[in-house]
Amino acid sequence: MKYFEISSPYYALIKAETEDRAIAKYVELVADDDGELKDEIKEVSREHAMNIFSNAKSEDGEAVSTFETIETFNSPEDIVLAVTSELL
Repeated sequence: MKYFEISSPYYALIKAETEDRAIAKYVELVADDDGELKDEIKEVSREHAMNIFSNAKSEDGEAVSTFETIETFNSPEDIVLAVTSELL
């Protein structure tokens, strides 16, 4: 798996097999592609992604358990790991 950050129009951290799949997941769950997502997306390290994800809160603002954090982070599916709080 690879890890990607998109900063605009809304921040998201996404785990996906490819950049194209990360963009598709972003468009599906976060925001439409205004034609600039290819310029906004960047691959980040697994360590960076885990640091961001482990400090993220659930949709209701609660801390996520260590077990759930590790289970979700290591799951094999493409997933949005974190989004800006503006969208919650």
